[in-house]
Amino acid sequence: MYWILFIGTALISWLVSATFNSRMKKYSQVPLNSDMTGADVARKMLRDNSIDDVEVVHVGGNLTDHYNPTNKTVNLSDSVYESNSVAAAAVAAHECGHAVQHARAYAPLKMRSALVPIVSFSSKYVMWVLLGGMLLLKVFPQLMLAGIVLFAITTLFSFITLPVEIDASKRALVWLRSEGVTDNQQQPMAESALKAAAYTYVVAALSSLATLLYYISIYLGGRRN
Repeated sequence: MYWILFIGTALISWLVSATFNSRMKKYSQVPLNSDMTGADVARKMLRDNSIDDVEVVHVGGNLTDHYNPTNKTVNLSDSVYESNSVAAAAVAAHECGHAVQHARAYAPLKMRSALVPIVSFSSKYVMWVLLGGMLLLKVFPQLMLAGIVLFAITTLFSFITLPVEIDASKRALVWLRSEGVTDNQQQPMAESALKAAAYTYVVAALSSLATLLYYISIYLGGRRN
């Protein structure tokens, strides 16, 4: 049953990822009527939300866009920073949505930020602990249990990420429409792109949960035997 679950999750993950990449590629070819670049969109959204302590910076790579709450920067990738496409506007506004969450002390974002140090530690050691736990399950089951707890923390982080990402997209879409950055024809495109992005987080969370259940089944099976 677990192998069926894993294979199904992998296929869904591939499909969602392919859909997201396809939509981003498609909408990156559609120029905004407002002719604003991703950087322009980001700076305007920050100003409109009275946020003057966050800097918009250009980073290399593709799909490397993110908001960094530590140094208060909205980081936009090559395909977003200087592009005036619908996709670039949607991504830039989404990342600024996180900056707005930070400024407004949005509870799920605060919770996710608090978990970052713990998740960083867990991610670094969890696979080694789980591997050792499976090898020593008969003689030292506590090690496997510790690995499960570490993995459960990363799974919890994945689920807390969902409302954070969905809320950032909602803030972005409301602002894009209200400020006329996207028109009636382009707004559904921005919604489509951000929905596809949200689905990637949903699949990641479900995949993490499925893996956690798998490790729990191994632990329980070893304890019974």
